[in-house]
Amino acid sequence: MRIDYYTVNAFAKTKTGGNPAGVVLEADELSETEMKSIAAHIGFSETAFVMRSGQADFKLRFFTPNEEVDLCGHATVGAFYAMFSLGIIKPGAYSQQTQAGLLHVNISEEGIVMMQQALPVLSDMPDREEIADSLHIPLSLLSEDLPVQVVSTGLRDIIVPVRDLRALFGLSPNPKKVEEISRRYQTVGYHAFTFETLHGADIHCRNFAPLYGIPEEAATGTSNGALACYLSRYGRLPVGIKQLRIEQGYCMDRPSEIIAVVESNLDIITDIQVGGKATTPQKYSM
Repeated sequence: MRIDYYTVNAFAKTKTGGNPAGVVLEADELSETEMKSIAAHIGFSETAFVMRSGQADFKLRFFTPNEEVDLCGHATVGAFYAMFSLGIIKPGAYSQQTQAGLLHVNISEEGIVMMQQALPVLSDMPDREEIADSLHIPLSLLSEDLPVQVVSTGLRDIIVPVRDLRALFGLSPNPKKVEEISRRYQTVGYHAFTFETLHGADIHCRNFAPLYGIPEEAATGTSNGALACYLSRYGRLPVGIKQLRIEQGYCMDRPSEIIAVVESNLDIITDIQVGGKATTPQKYSM
């Protein structure tokens, strides 16, 4: 059976930047085994499969080369930008059914895709020394005034605050240790960040998810949604609506920019959206 699929770089800051995602349209007849096989063939960190839905405008399922995940920000941006670019949808508001719930997506006239995240859940605080050891850095290079914490806006990540860019660029994760800790806390991986940036953004970050076969990811939507909520929780964002610009992927020579918008009322987060631009989709067959 011939399968057509598209590739698109989500959150691309440059033509060679962003995080590549696979997109398979009209995937209703595919079995879970077939979707896993297709995702493994495409080989990107995630592939989105777009289907019909009785609850929303579209149903999306997301697969890494190894297994299914409930939600993927960059693959959502890639899928909706691909449909926009191909003329399947127009600028406007849409809904998507995912394993993380029913979420909204907005597409601007310029093709910027903003996706709603689930409301945040802040939970476990892993041992800082163990986290530092798994990243091959001394404990002193973790920020002292912010915790290492598990946060989810659809997927669980361990948020790791690092003192500066030099420390962030110097991280050298031990894949087996990061995988073991991620499994223990039932998280996708680590999302490390610093307030020091290269090009005037608000945050610079790196993301590691070896448990899911991803040594490092160039741009992450759900992780940065979780990060924005974490910063709001610990008073690093003003109450109200705050837009963050986040740099990622520079250590991989894949410059990326992610936009995160947090809306809050009396210190309670009421809405979180993450999005950005993407490159023109390229069509392939297998």
